[in-house]
Order: sequence, then structure tokens, then C-alpha cells
Amino acid sequence: MNILLIQRDGVNLHHTLFASETSRIALRFYHPKKKPCGVYISVASLGSALSLVSELRWYIRRYIREVLFEVKKGVYCTHTLASDVYYERTVALGSEWAYRRLYGFRHGQLISAVVMAPGSSVEEYHQDIIGVDATIEVWCTEEEVEETGIFEPELIDTDGLSDSPPE
Repeated sequence: MNILLIQRDGVNLHHTLFASETSRIALRFYHPKKKPCGVYISVASLGSALSLVSELRWYIRRYIREVLFEVKKGVYCTHTLASDVYYERTVALGSEWAYRRLYGFRHGQLISAVVMAPGSSVEEYHQDIIGVDATIEVWCTEEEVEETGIFEPELIDTDGLSDSPPE
């Protein structure tokens, strides 16, 4: 299981996480890799991935545009879908998923998100995302795929999170 933390514009997430003692402690057993779009972290399981994201929630609110979980090579899912799979156990991910978006990146910045039609392939969308140097397929919930504000800063549920910085 891998986590992809997509940084907000103007943020060097790798530097930010390692500049703070609190996040260094949370990441001490992991070896985050710097990516042009943010940080990539390998963990043992979905449960440990969700736990680590929970530990980093203060940083996620401030510095991270979106948290994604790799469900299979090159295919990611949103925090909400990962939580549904793990906690509710009513969702089972298969080889295909009906609710998907295609994210386009240019120079490490997330610049586009296209809702993918059920049964379509990534290759069918290259005309819609001209000018990007990388794309990733993101599985999401039915509600998320229909949302229009996917580039809003608060992409994960942050109810009850403290606005004060960690110690």
C-alpha cells in the first residue's frame, strides 16, 4: 500500500514535513520519497496508511491538496473511498471501478481533473488533457465524482480537527 500526498501550489511538502519535529516523529518508520507533485510513502496495509494520514492531519489541512491511496499499480483512490473500504467494509474494490477521475499534472502541479465514464480507459482521455506530462487514475465515491469543487483546499473530512499547530 502506498500513499500519495499531493502538495498545494507553492509548497515543498517534503521539506515542510521534515522541518517539523512532530511530522518527523510520525514518519520515523517510513521513508517518504519526494515526487514532483508531493510525497510518496510506502506502508504495510490500508489500516496503517489511514493511521498515518490521521497522525498527519494537521499538515494535511495546511499543506496538502489531496491524499490518495494506491489500490493497484498506477491507480489510486480517495481518502473517503479508502475509509469506506476499511471501516464500513461494505465496499469491495475489484479490477474495475465505476466512479473515476483522471488527474493531469504539469511540472508537478495538478492542473486538471476529468470525470471518466464507466468502462472507459485512460487512453481515451488524452485529447482532453493536452499539455500535461503525467496522469493518474483516481477511484472515488459516487458523491465525489459528481462534486464540482475538487480543487477546493479541504478535500478530506476535517471535522473536529484542531486549528492549533502540533507540539
